[in-house]
Amino acid sequence: MSDSFPLSQARVGARGVIVQVGDHGDHDEHAIELERRLLEFGLVEGARIEVLHEGGIKRDPIALRVDEAVVALRRREAASLMVRADEAA
Repeated sequence: MSDSFPLSQARVGARGVIVQVGDHGDHDEHAIELERRLLEFGLVEGARIEVLHEGGIKRDPIALRVDEAVVALRRREAASLMVRADEAA
């Protein structure tokens, strides 16, 4: 996955496709709960995302369009999502 990057590094206007949710090697209870919550928000592998907005303080939180929904995440949560840039964007 060398062409992918953590969603937390994306800026407004960035578009891509989620290629990994969570750290599959981390079995920490907090990491498992975070992965479950992200999946419930529709942040699943293959979902198309677009960064719509960044907060004013340390660019946190970020607002994303996920397929047809809008979701807000803290950057530390977004770091759990690996994204491949959308070449068509």
